Amino acid sequence: MKLNFTKSLMVLAALSSSTAVFAQTYSDTTSRFDKKNFRTWSIGLHGGMLTHFTPFNSQNNGDFLTPQETWGYGGYIKKQILPGFGIQADFLAGTVQGSRANILPAGSNAQDVSSFKSTIQWSGALSMNITLANLSLNQKRSVLQPYFTAGAGVMSSSANVRNVPGSGNTTYDESIFIPVGAGFKLGLSRGINLDLGYNVNFVKSNRFDGVAGAMSDRFSYAHAGIEIALGKKSSPQLQNYSAAAALREAAAAESAYLRGRLAEAEQKRMADEQARIALEQQYAKDMADDDADGVANKFDKCAGTAAGTQVDGAGCPLKTPAPVVRERVIVTESDRRVVGEAIKNLEFELGKATIKEKSYPTLNRVADLLKEKSFSLKLAGHTDNTGSMATNMALSKARAEAVKSYLVAQGANASLIEATGYGPNQPIATNKTAAGRQQNRRVEFSLN
Repeated sequence: MKLNFTKSLMVLAALSSSTAVFAQTYSDTTSRFDKKNFRTWSIGLHGGMLTHFTPFNSQNNGDFLTPQETWGYGGYIKKQILPGFGIQADFLAGTVQGSRANILPAGSNAQDVSSFKSTIQWSGALSMNITLANLSLNQKRSVLQPYFTAGAGVMSSSANVRNVPGSGNTTYDESIFIPVGAGFKLGLSRGINLDLGYNVNFVKSNRFDGVAGAMSDRFSYAHAGIEIALGKKSSPQLQNYSAAAALREAAAAESAYLRGRLAEAEQKRMADEQARIALEQQYAKDMADDDADGVANKFDKCAGTAAGTQVDGAGCPLKTPAPVVRERVIVTESDRRVVGEAIKNLEFELGKATIKEKSYPTLNRVADLLKEKSFSLKLAGHTDNTGSMATNMALSKARAEAVKSYLVAQGANASLIEATGYGPNQPIATNKTAAGRQQNRRVEFSLN
């Protein structure tokens, strides 16, 4: 029976250990909510076609009827401030060419041999870049990023005009221009994008092409290039990051975490309840007296003794039953002091019916007193109101039986000792304070 009781305690210990393991599994959750770092700086290089034709030209296509495509090249440095907004510094160089001046008669040989070539030595512009925000609910990184740009800048250019009356070549001169564009980027990898775009550049001069027309000149640039994001490889680009998808992912992770913790708590509660029921059942079984010999099953080493058999504190039959002397016994003040000292010094292991060794000397004196004078002794176990009624009743009975067993083991007559458990039903102090509960946890000795 001791083995069963020990198994119950081992079950409780195992449950406690598993709870600690679960707690460690879920202990570190704050990293999911740390501040996120993004790559906000990038550089781009591109090349493409320059032409004086734009969708905004007049019916006659500006000063020259026929555009001639030429190569241009450029680059930029960009700072992304928000997922949908950035500022970039652009550079562009190349040549713009056209033929068949509109001031000459249409279809004439003079018009056919007229042309211009404008060289852009350099140009620099500061533009805002508006990227259509990534609103995907499932993908944090957008592969396709449409964008619009608009800004202002300065360029240095010169024009070489052929066979156009009233025009003339110009030297390198600086002019203000306004670039407006659109395009899209394709994410090739975590830090590299393919950039495809189209810009229209409105020059604040009517002599960009060497011909002083009625309107300011303009030219377009269709390009393809590569954009490289700067920063840590592990950090995503801000311009293609979906805050909605990230929020959904974080909410899903937090929901899964909370569900896991709730499931863990429910499992622990059910396991604790099962362990408590098993422990109470084991206590009830251990404290029962199946053979009615006055010794609880837990302490009974000789189970199944016949009814009426005199037994010792271990529940085993006495080889020579001690004679029962029925005579009046006087309890002196000295006897009461011996019992009082035993009560005062009696201590048990926490939550158990195991007597601490420091209590043995005073209990030995009580045993000697019982052997000497054959007193009848009533042992009454009491507890505070902490815990269930069944557990407290079992524990109070077990502690009273433990004292009886000890006294009998020291030679006291088991038939003269009565052990009873009252649980929390007879308090001598309030259970609302720790001091009061300490007084209520006791075993009382009554000599007769």
